[in-house]
Amino acid sequence: MIFPREYKEIGYADTEPCGRCVYFLSQYLIHKTGTGHEIVRVTTDPAEQGLMRKVIAEEVIASADEVTWYPEQVNIANRARLIRLATESGRRCTIFSGHDEHVTFVLDPDPATLLTVHVYDVNPPLPVLSDRVTELEAIGLFGELDIRFVHHVTDISQTGADVHPCRAAGFPRTLDADPMVGGETIAGCRASSGIYQECYGDDFTLIDICPIGTVAEEPFITRCCQKERGGIGRYNGKFGAVVHWGATPRDILKAIDGLVTGWRAK
Repeated sequence: MIFPREYKEIGYADTEPCGRCVYFLSQYLIHKTGTGHEIVRVTTDPAEQGLMRKVIAEEVIASADEVTWYPEQVNIANRARLIRLATESGRRCTIFSGHDEHVTFVLDPDPATLLTVHVYDVNPPLPVLSDRVTELEAIGLFGELDIRFVHHVTDISQTGADVHPCRAAGFPRTLDADPMVGGETIAGCRASSGIYQECYGDDFTLIDICPIGTVAEEPFITRCCQKERGGIGRYNGKFGAVVHWGATPRDILKAIDGLVTGWRAK
């Protein structure tokens, strides 16, 4: 797969106002032909030092019949999405235009080059971690990491429990708002167990709904309401990152960056 790391490596070659020269950072040219666009790899004269440098060799790496131009403007920093769109295009090469009019391309797209990060979350009320990751990915904040996400969201309303953790999720009977009488089956976690034991004793059954307990793939990111469990490391034998229940987008971004760095350094 060829997917330039920076769009400053790509030039658009419709005219030659300076002769057969290109900007010194250009490695590829998008060249319009009578039947479409082709992608040309260029080599410039290493002896030259100016901003515009003479082309001494060029190679067509994707001919016009192998290239398509994606019809909509996209966020070209979202590399995972562009690889997916290029894979779906049916052509060897897909050219993309950004909202700022910069262009890039993906040649011979290969999704396998992306590291898969698994996101484990629960709902209701909302899978906040999963939603934040999706939002951050959409604006391109993970583009440089070459990762993609698979989301695993557990519906805790399907546990069959009598009591759930809090009213915010819309459940009729919750540990934070209703008195317990003993013998309840509670959908909760270690914190829920501690609250019940401190207030009512030990006569209850716990269904553990902490997302950490659902982790089955690595590397992963999940969340937990107990701050001391946060960090990057091994949980249930799997390498991942745990952020607090109320983690900010910045917290999540930093955790995923650290997670990916740690995983690739293993």
